Amino acid sequence: MKFIFIINPFAGNDDKVKMLSRIKSTFRRLDDDMILEETHAPGDAKVIAKKYSGIYGDKCVIVSCGGDGTVHEIANGLAGTDTPLMVLPLGTGNDFAKKLYGTKTINVENVIKAFGFYNGNIKYDIKPIDLIDYNGEKCINVMSFGVDTLVAMTGKNIATKYPFLGHQAYNIAIAPVLSKPLHYTISFELNCYDPETRQEYTLSENNKDYALMAICNASYYGGGFCPAPNSLLDDGLLDLAMFDGMSLARAVPLIAKYSGGKVNQDNCDICTNAYITSGRIWMEDGSSLPGNCDGESFNYSEVNFKVEHKALKLCVARY
Repeated sequence: MKFIFIINPFAGNDDKVKMLSRIKSTFRRLDDDMILEETHAPGDAKVIAKKYSGIYGDKCVIVSCGGDGTVHEIANGLAGTDTPLMVLPLGTGNDFAKKLYGTKTINVENVIKAFGFYNGNIKYDIKPIDLIDYNGEKCINVMSFGVDTLVAMTGKNIATKYPFLGHQAYNIAIAPVLSKPLHYTISFELNCYDPETRQEYTLSENNKDYALMAICNASYYGGGFCPAPNSLLDDGLLDLAMFDGMSLARAVPLIAKYSGGKVNQDNCDICTNAYITSGRIWMEDGSSLPGNCDGESFNYSEVNFKVEHKALKLCVARY
């Protein structure tokens, strides 16, 4: 088996070089091959993953050695193929990994040990999971609009200007965004499904006054916020959490609850929850609609999306 380690050299874990060196020492004793590929520009991880998938198919595993951006790119390169993705959470936020490994406090060493990369007994199961297709791109984690997207965009600008701040840049970005009214507009038509009644229905509204909309395949984003604590990666459904426009005074007490995955159930008067299979989101005047997907920002005037059921093969660790 070929294990292709795609490494983001700018990802956040300081022990990355030491960990990979130890893994490389283990592979010297195995029949399996370890191939190291570094990324140097946006999009590289997708290109590398697609290349090796085309060469080796299901005879290789693509190992993501970075954060959510690296996972996002690799998922786009492997969608619809027989090549599985393995996630070593070596980034800063690692939000998708929080869902995958069932904890907000990930111990990377334990993940590496669970896959057997230190003792040479490499083991894992392969599980097909869903993806979100949005305008032809793939999302593995969460797609969002509204205040959280503005925080992400502002935080990215701060982090670019002051790289030593790391993920703290996104915490700093909260203040200027929350200093303005949390009232934005969005139009949408969402195709929904009620698992209890097995009925399909539509949610739609034009120029909705909202603060935040999160469409979730997984649970965590934005460094640990949890709009969909009960999401499933393979159920063919996306979890919606949408909050009405609100004042700053109303928003501030909700932040901790939103991080803990409890705000939806406690504030149903301002939060809409549903399970979605597809939909359309747009701006009535054709203006740009800033969005965020797997930590990557985008600007479209209209977003068409759908769930792609079991479109990606994922390596699951055996603990």
